[in-house]
Amino acid sequence: MNPSHAPHILLVNPWIHDFAAYDFWANPLGLLTLGGILRHHGARVSYLDCLDRFHPSSASRPSPSARCGRGPYLKTVIAKPPGLEDIPRNYCRYGIDPDWFRRDLSAMDPPDLVLVTSLMTYWYPGARETIAAVRSIHPQVPVVLGGIYATLCTDHARRTCGADRVVVGPGEGAILPLAAEMTGWSPTPRFDPQDLDSLPRAAMDLASRLVHVPLLTSRGCPFQCAYCASHRLQPRMMRRSPRSVVAEIEYWHRHHGVRDFAFYDDALLVDAERHIIPLLEGIIAAGMDVRFHTPNALHIREITLPLARLMRRAGFHTIRLGLETTAFERRQSMDRKVNEDEFLRTIGHLKAAGFNAGQVGAYLLAGLPGQDVTGVENSIAVVKQAGVTPVIAHYTPIPHTPMWDDAVAASRYDLASDPIFTNNAIFPCQSETFSWEVLTRLKQLAGH
Repeated sequence: MNPSHAPHILLVNPWIHDFAAYDFWANPLGLLTLGGILRHHGARVSYLDCLDRFHPSSASRPSPSARCGRGPYLKTVIAKPPGLEDIPRNYCRYGIDPDWFRRDLSAMDPPDLVLVTSLMTYWYPGARETIAAVRSIHPQVPVVLGGIYATLCTDHARRTCGADRVVVGPGEGAILPLAAEMTGWSPTPRFDPQDLDSLPRAAMDLASRLVHVPLLTSRGCPFQCAYCASHRLQPRMMRRSPRSVVAEIEYWHRHHGVRDFAFYDDALLVDAERHIIPLLEGIIAAGMDVRFHTPNALHIREITLPLARLMRRAGFHTIRLGLETTAFERRQSMDRKVNEDEFLRTIGHLKAAGFNAGQVGAYLLAGLPGQDVTGVENSIAVVKQAGVTPVIAHYTPIPHTPMWDDAVAASRYDLASDPIFTNNAIFPCQSETFSWEVLTRLKQLAGH
């Protein structure tokens, strides 16, 4: 293309292939942040969301206000991947009909570059199918894959997914040089990737219907838990100013009518006096009728009674706590985030601030290497006795984390051979065959 002409760049959020998937305030924030940068510099940006619950062709589009913006994806049963045929559950493509996607892609002007994101490592078949669908319509257009799977399983992605390029790590600093290389268009950068306040607003408005907006007020995490890849994905802790976050919330609420916001931070409450407290005070002062949700879990020991009261006044609606286990005497090998007294004290603060059991949930990891089911059942009982909701979080073995070698040794699958075997829905680190009865019992105990 002519270097003086801004390109047409297409963003694509791929299908999910899995045994289970649900929209818990999920948005491809990284991809749409790149879209905001490209649009800010003059590119024409389009967006196709293979997970779109509100697609115009859907016969049963949900109400935007239902479940605070959450909801089930459309799904179609598909063949199970090789090696998982013995799992007694349906395996599905979650998202829109592939014919709708190809029709939408054919109807738009041909793009000069296609950017596809990726999330869970074992969701790569959905990314691969998405890239193949793009190729079927525009075989000559370059396709770039980025995101979490691309970063954690780079060699596998390069061999498997069919993209022209696999980008590793945060894309903000790489996107303009990449666009220049792929299209010949080379604008002068008007932001600093190391200054989060300078990033243009994410292109959330490209969604067919905007029912919830993700918020990332910081990147990175000071903790290095054995089961988590946060430090690998974002080694450096970076923060936005509270003022810029409040301005973003006001923009989406007042200009687009968004009421539900989900914090994606890994360490939202750390250094509270300089970060979350002024942020909450700014939200309260703005007088907005909004709801906040914390699907990424909050650090328990950071919650004081004054902070809990501020969270309540600001509109926090769904609280998820990173408890992981109540076997406190054995958790040193996993993390050092909380002890029993801190957990119970925090529950007391949240209750005193006015949060009820339905709003507060504690994540409990199930399926850890060497973990006994009895330990999970005991943790469920402790959380219920504390008066909040136990939320079972299935452990996903993640490459490059300290727990990875233990996971590989414990698994009945060859985890290192294919990310498909790390699917947390099948309890891959159990040595015995998947048991639907065990999973059902845990769900019943937790009240799911």
